[in-house]
Amino acid sequence: MLSAIPVFYSQKMVADVNSFSPSTGKPEFVVESWRGLGIPLAVQDVEPASNELLCLAHNPDYVKRIFAGQEINGFKNKRVDLAETCRYTVAGMRDAGMEALRNGRVAVAPVAGFHHARYAKSAGFCTFNGLIIAARALKNAGRVNSIGIVDCDFHYGDGTASLIELLELGSWLKHYTLGEQLYIVPEKSEELFDYLPQVLDSMSGCDLILYAAGADPHINDPLGGFLTTEQLLRRDELVFSRCAELGVPVAWNLAGGYQRDEAHGIRPVLDIHDNTMRACAASHIAR
Repeated sequence: MLSAIPVFYSQKMVADVNSFSPSTGKPEFVVESWRGLGIPLAVQDVEPASNELLCLAHNPDYVKRIFAGQEINGFKNKRVDLAETCRYTVAGMRDAGMEALRNGRVAVAPVAGFHHARYAKSAGFCTFNGLIIAARALKNAGRVNSIGIVDCDFHYGDGTASLIELLELGSWLKHYTLGEQLYIVPEKSEELFDYLPQVLDSMSGCDLILYAAGADPHINDPLGGFLTTEQLLRRDELVFSRCAELGVPVAWNLAGGYQRDEAHGIRPVLDIHDNTMRACAASHIAR
């Protein structure tokens, strides 16, 4: 068991963007909220990802154009400062994977904005696909033979799926995306707890699982809508406890979440991410 949860965070992950999605500012708010939970955290800095690293999943010309302010990013603008924050979100995911492998249990990058990004195209608040980049970086470093991606964001991880096919990664990279079940409704929400254990068991031979712990499946999310707060906590408890039982380390991130409170703050989203950290600590922190 760990004495503290490793958290890979840099203030340079954060940008001020007036957007429906709060993901660019979320790392700072989430880490601040986690620090109030009484859970021991080992917060570690992140070095920026190079263009070479980003090209593990993306067209080199696309990468260059993003940083030159010539290409639309995931937020439908060409802001170079916003693009630069992506170097830290992607590197944070890679570093969390490295650390989870090192300690044999878990690590987290408090970031979002990955699974819609394609080879040469941004989409859905996603500019670079940090899931694929992290997986390929770890594979190329000889740290893993196989990796599982468990994407529990509400939306289909279409960018991840397209990159696995395009780059021919399917022989060693297993991918589950909740968003493929497009007709999930509240009346069928308990079905998740029947098939998610099967998904995790199918990845028992993997060296690492990358877990996107999305807050947007919440029943009140404007872009989601089928799980209660209690069910989302059960989801997270299931993922962390099952992976611990299987002996598979987990590197996780925040993924989506779009609820707002009356003051237009993201406290409802932070409450969900707090519960994910609680579930993580329950399975991995020594008591």
